[in-house]
Amino acid sequence: MSDTNQLILQLRQEIDLMQSLIQDKVEQADRTPTLLATAQQQGFKALDLKMAHRRLLRGHFGKIYAMQWCPAAGHFIASASQDSKLIIWNALSQNKINAIPLRSSWIMSTAYSVSGSHVACGGLENICYVYRLRDATNAATDAAKFPPYAELGGHDGYISSCRFLSDNEILTASGDSTCILWDITRRAPLQKFSGHYGDVMSVALHGNNTFVSGSVDASVKLWDIRQSGTTHVKTFRGHDSDVNSVSFFPDGNAVVTGSDDSSCRMFDVRACGQVAKFVTEPACGVTSVSFSNSGRLLFAGYDDCNCVVWDSALNTKLSTLQHDNRVSCLGVSCDGKALATGSWDQQIKVWL
Repeated sequence: MSDTNQLILQLRQEIDLMQSLIQDKVEQADRTPTLLATAQQQGFKALDLKMAHRRLLRGHFGKIYAMQWCPAAGHFIASASQDSKLIIWNALSQNKINAIPLRSSWIMSTAYSVSGSHVACGGLENICYVYRLRDATNAATDAAKFPPYAELGGHDGYISSCRFLSDNEILTASGDSTCILWDITRRAPLQKFSGHYGDVMSVALHGNNTFVSGSVDASVKLWDIRQSGTTHVKTFRGHDSDVNSVSFFPDGNAVVTGSDDSSCRMFDVRACGQVAKFVTEPACGVTSVSFSNSGRLLFAGYDDCNCVVWDSALNTKLSTLQHDNRVSCLGVSCDGKALATGSWDQQIKVWL
């Protein structure tokens, strides 16, 4: 490593240390009660929320690791499981539309394209596979007879998360501590984002230029795709353990995170600080987080088989939705009318 690179690395470490010290001071001031008092003064009233299990999607024969609603249609879901299948569901009829055979059972992530014409998945093979759904109608039981539309290989670690920016661009996160923006048509990387010191576990997009990444280094970083891949905009600290999931508040001005330290935290992007902390008892790791379309409800999946619904304005628990095993993934439909939760119990539940 050259002297210049060593100096840059040293300066980045010093900056991160200073940001960590600042965050410690913010937490000592405990801003959450002030936030809640302000919310109550502005007329936020406690919600009387009653969510019920309305649909059950059964068809996987292995642990479900990832799912996402179709952005273009409010009732389609893509899910990936250890049974080597990527299934497209109609959540209204509870029927399988496609069952795409995968080359590996060790799939950790899946994504639905903006138009709904493509799906992607990735895992321990270090490759992100992209499939065209119009080809999936003729899928054979033999995976070799249904090749992926694109194989994106460039990471040196497992693919932990992936999200489409468009039908031709996808962002991947990896255990090699980096994220890569890909041109799917050319099967080539457009930009590589480096800055974490541990595995990147989750990414979330806001628009076409901004995303956040959560890592096992207990930090969350905000990125501008238009800038250099080695320069992150902001770093949010406060967690004591791995950050497993990240999600943007609907207006993009805040980020919520879920961690193995049993907490969800909300960070204000403009103030670059923590404004809320959501903790359950007993302590249990958070696997996935997502907001309702209004941002008032925060959904968090946990290792203890539960999904907790939080009031993000008043920091109160509203409801607990249950599975028979670890809740590994969840998401809100694009029209905001339904929540889907995926679990190691091999089922997807749709709640209204």
